[in-house]
Amino acid sequence: MPLVLKKPIPAEAVRRDRTDVSERVSAILEDIRVGGDGAVRKYSEQFDTWSPESFRLSPARIDEILDTLPAQVVEDIEFVQRQVRTFAQHQRDSLTDFEVETLPGVHLGQKHIPIGRVGAYVPGGRYPLTASAHMTIVTAKVAGVPSVAACTPPIRGEIPAATVAAMHLAGADEIYLLGGVQAIGALARGTETIDRVDLLAGPGNAYVAEAKRQLFGEVGIDLFAGPTEILVIADDAADPFVVAVDLLSQAEHGPDSPAVLITTSETLGRKVIEHIEALLPDMPTADFAAPAWRDHGEVLVVETLEEAYALADTYASEHVEVLTREPREALQKMTNYGGLFLGEGTCVSYGDKVIGTNHVLPTRGSARYTGGLWVGKYLKTVTYSEVVDQASSAQLGEVCGRAARVELFEGHARSGDVRAAKYAGAPLPWAADTYAGAGS
Repeated sequence: MPLVLKKPIPAEAVRRDRTDVSERVSAILEDIRVGGDGAVRKYSEQFDTWSPESFRLSPARIDEILDTLPAQVVEDIEFVQRQVRTFAQHQRDSLTDFEVETLPGVHLGQKHIPIGRVGAYVPGGRYPLTASAHMTIVTAKVAGVPSVAACTPPIRGEIPAATVAAMHLAGADEIYLLGGVQAIGALARGTETIDRVDLLAGPGNAYVAEAKRQLFGEVGIDLFAGPTEILVIADDAADPFVVAVDLLSQAEHGPDSPAVLITTSETLGRKVIEHIEALLPDMPTADFAAPAWRDHGEVLVVETLEEAYALADTYASEHVEVLTREPREALQKMTNYGGLFLGEGTCVSYGDKVIGTNHVLPTRGSARYTGGLWVGKYLKTVTYSEVVDQASSAQLGEVCGRAARVELFEGHARSGDVRAAKYAGAPLPWAADTYAGAGS
């Protein structure tokens, strides 16, 4: 058992009642389904005090907004998007179409077809996540998605210029200044002025996440998202100050964000706690980071790195930062994580903002069964088959007839039977008087 230097408060003490969120979201989505643009406008006025003549930004208006930004901001956006685009392109290049001949004249193939229309949600509010535009829109465009409709909310009645610039430079085909459940509902169900999408991507608050959950099935979604998570694995060679800073870097996402340290050094663990307690009072985002650390922070001490890797896998954390002498060991030792960040020269914040891997990652243990958003999420992997050799079709027909009858699917069996009869003269007892066989 690990030595626990800091543990979170019991789950039941911090569990929030999600019933109100679910019911409120359901009511808004139904209102949008019935009321269309009128309902969208009503909720935009209510939640964002925002009711322009059109929620969609025109090309001319987008150009005006870009002109208000310092050149350095635009250059930085373009730099980051090059990193994201390069990595996404390598992902796309790894996915190939193919066709194989498995029996004489039996051709089986696979194709990757881009989704037709994607809705990209880029959060605003307190934290306008400009980087989410890179992650959702650039990746979709590399996948070949022909139409991307992007939404972001106004911030206290103002246009978030840097976010709009990021959406435009990423390649969004339509940009709407619209946020929250009303944006998700409009994209998923369509209105008089907003065409419905086939898949929704991008992070958001609890209401946005719940809206995506409820709409899943009507549209595809990227991931079921929860609070941001960080888990650091550190040995006695790690810098405790760096560990403390990195844990707090993710705790500032929100008061529900878990920040976990698993270390082989009790001394390091205690120093990390001391540094965090010293850093928090002056941290500009302490109103989020402090309760996150207080309620969801953990520091655990284990005997060996083998134990650390095994314990970390049970968390299946969104972000796992490995600050050890040999960080690349984690690539062989671990299987459950959204993203690995190896060595002191790397950090989760790089992944969030600049390095090029996608920051939309699995949370709440879902890394046990899925990875994060990637170019393949925007592709439909489909198959096709063609049998042009009559002898092979007859052989498959005979096997199909037997296999289908084991499952009591007589209709399926007969589809196989008729080909065996037509191409190889096999008997057809269930239609002996109506089908003459070959040449019919």
